Amino acid sequence: MRDLYPQNWKAKLSRFLLDLDSRIDFAIFQGGRNSREYFERFVIFMDRFSVSGIKRLFVEAASEGLTLGAGGLVVLLALAIPAFNETSDKDWLKKSELAVTFLDRYGNEVGSRGIKHNDAIPLDEFPDHLIKAVLATEDRRFHEHFGIDFAGTLRALAANTRAGGVVQGGSSITQQLAKNLFLSNERTIERKVNEAFLALWLETRLTKNEILKLYLDRAYMGGGAFGVDAAAQYYFGKSARDVNLAEAAMLAGLFKAPTKFAPHVNLPAARARANVVLDNLVEAGFMTEGQVFGARRNPATAIDRRDERVPSYYLDWAFDAVKKTVAKLPPSVSERVFVVRTALDVNLQREAENAIENSLRQYGREYHAKQAATVLMDLDGSVRAMVGGRDYGTSQFNRATDALRQPGSSFKPYVYATALANGFKPTTIVVDSPVCIGNWCPHNYSNRYSGRMTLTQALTRSINVIPVKLSIALGNGNAKAGRKKIIATARAAGLRTPLPDSTSLPIGAAEVTVLDQTGGYTMFPNGGKSSTPHAVLEMRTGAGDVVWRFDRDGPKPRQAITPEVASEMSMMMNKVVEEGTGRRAMLDGIRAGGKTGTTNAYRDAWFVGFTGNYVCGVWFGNDDYSPTNRMTGGSLPAQTWHQIMAYAHQGIDLKQIPGVPPPDSRTRAVVQAAAPTASGDAPPPAPVRPTMLTKRSIDVLLRVEHLLDETARSIKPASNTPPAGAASAAPPMTAEEALAAAAEATSGSVRRN
Repeated sequence: MRDLYPQNWKAKLSRFLLDLDSRIDFAIFQGGRNSREYFERFVIFMDRFSVSGIKRLFVEAASEGLTLGAGGLVVLLALAIPAFNETSDKDWLKKSELAVTFLDRYGNEVGSRGIKHNDAIPLDEFPDHLIKAVLATEDRRFHEHFGIDFAGTLRALAANTRAGGVVQGGSSITQQLAKNLFLSNERTIERKVNEAFLALWLETRLTKNEILKLYLDRAYMGGGAFGVDAAAQYYFGKSARDVNLAEAAMLAGLFKAPTKFAPHVNLPAARARANVVLDNLVEAGFMTEGQVFGARRNPATAIDRRDERVPSYYLDWAFDAVKKTVAKLPPSVSERVFVVRTALDVNLQREAENAIENSLRQYGREYHAKQAATVLMDLDGSVRAMVGGRDYGTSQFNRATDALRQPGSSFKPYVYATALANGFKPTTIVVDSPVCIGNWCPHNYSNRYSGRMTLTQALTRSINVIPVKLSIALGNGNAKAGRKKIIATARAAGLRTPLPDSTSLPIGAAEVTVLDQTGGYTMFPNGGKSSTPHAVLEMRTGAGDVVWRFDRDGPKPRQAITPEVASEMSMMMNKVVEEGTGRRAMLDGIRAGGKTGTTNAYRDAWFVGFTGNYVCGVWFGNDDYSPTNRMTGGSLPAQTWHQIMAYAHQGIDLKQIPGVPPPDSRTRAVVQAAAPTASGDAPPPAPVRPTMLTKRSIDVLLRVEHLLDETARSIKPASNTPPAGAASAAPPMTAEEALAAAAEATSGSVRRN
């Protein structure tokens, strides 16, 4: 029996598998027979609907149309979902953008950003010729289409094809409003698709008059003006109700390219564009040639605002900072209108702009340099002046904050600071001799080697080999480990851009911005503490309530290096200015430190330096990365830095740089403007900086202001009391003490902070 057991088990398994196989075969056979039967029944049923001849053609077309239509609807739904997500906010029509009025550090208004909605003028009070000018130029079939003007789009495509460029826009007014309300200005297919769906969505929810009114009120018109009425006030000093036909044509011409055709920037271009608008009025049949003849003969003249130099690069950067700050405010702060006091010094800003323009006008062609940027800040990081390019009207790209350029040798102070923090001394002897890391062998600017020298001498002469050798020594023979320490120092100093770990990093191969590089140098005269560059000092709501202050809510200084290392670095960098590559930056009677920087093929030229009062960085180069004509950091950048800083230090209380001895007693303690001489060929006197209050005077007045704010808040109802932590950080002061201090501060204060 024991021998038969395995055979019985195998027999049972075999019978089970045979049974399972037969069942599967039968199910497949039966399913196939049933399928044939059902199919034959279906064919017999469908034969009742069989058509032939001409009828079959229509039936086939209808069937294909339904199939393609169903597929198209699925695709349209997929494309429409991202667009309709933009309308998820139930208050999309009432929601307003940020509207910010900017003040300089002394409380004077210097400009604005954002949209201040002005819906005070009803649509029926706009002049008829203004409405017709806008419709004739932007959307002639506005009252006929359903949000997308296919005929107008085809007409624009044909015109652009004939002209070989963009001469007509194909977007309807509804599409442009959709872009203004929900989308950005990026030129992508995705944005155009979303724009089309949102235009259809707007047409179902608003009337044509409501759409036109919103478009006239919210479109950007140049000069910081949003809406036709704001533009009329800015360009012509009158309400939109009162503009004549010539002025209406000029306003209507701004919708296409407000910066290009702004009359205060380019009046001939604005008038030429207005003439095109008058042509459109006649071509569309809205007016006759006789009606527009007077406007052609007497074109509009805008208010001359050439002397109103708005620091646009600075305000753009400050506005971005405000938007980030507002996003972090507690939900209880729902305000969208703010008054912001910045660190801007208008006089220093104008001098920085003049210095950049004068340098490029006089030497730009010689050096083959077309662009420049500069940043001037206090040691606490508050930016007093910023120039992001030669001409804001031509290019709004901010080269001070957004352009990534190689710093060249101006990066070397981070290498030397790292070395001093790791046991080296300014007097440590190093050897200037060939060195290679793999296949890469750096060379000095002179293509020669000078042998033994101190670290101070190596920095003063901007030797390239020494920083590379230091990177190897910092890693105990491992250059990668040494570069890691250098990157850590640069990060602590405030460099936020990517710093790829390459063999050439110690001599400035990693890209930085002018703003970050200037802010990084604050740690040298600031006792090793690196400060965050910032524009905003204080934010208030439209009602005057303080919601944010940098001294209370902003980032605090960071100890990047020790005070001892900072003092030694300041001494070494002072040698660069007085004995080395930065001699053209020397200031009369003022000790300064800094470093030049020049990159491969002379593409970038830098000078970044500091005194006991300010830090300033200057960059020259070209947007297309084309090389300059052998421009070095010690040439035009150092000269421009000198011009800006000589003006900035007029009449101020000079502060000493830790680690750098004061200037010789024979030099002047305060730099003053040169007196004009009787000789006609004598150089013109340097610009004289206007007299302002001292820093102490301003601090006292601000404390008085904060005291009054606290007093006003204390008498408000409890429901209006701001959240905890919003109280002023200023020391307590009674009203009598505040008024007495204010009287003392303003009675005879003539120096500037």
